[in-house]
Amino acid sequence: MNISFSKSAVEDLESNKNYYLDQGVPHIREGFVIAIVEHIETLAQHPEIGRAVPEFNDEHIRELIHPPYRIVYLRETISIKIVRVWRSERLLSFPSNSA
Repeated sequence: MNISFSKSAVEDLESNKNYYLDQGVPHIREGFVIAIVEHIETLAQHPEIGRAVPEFNDEHIRELIHPPYRIVYLRETISIKIVRVWRSERLLSFPSNSA
């Protein structure tokens, strides 16, 4: 199954990486990106492992929990689109052009 990233998901990853740099722990940011990507890669073989996102009433909008992050994705017939990599304490939102 093909996995792609929306512009908003890429921006989330960059923002999160910069957060760790700003906090003076740049070594954590590299591990963070690797761990997130490895978790996302499991979706290629197991696209249903994530739960339906509670804020939405749609089985196609799913998420993986990777503390403290929520990896939100759209489960389509032959593909998966990562739409957000969001800190779990923040309210989830989608930009109008995320999909």
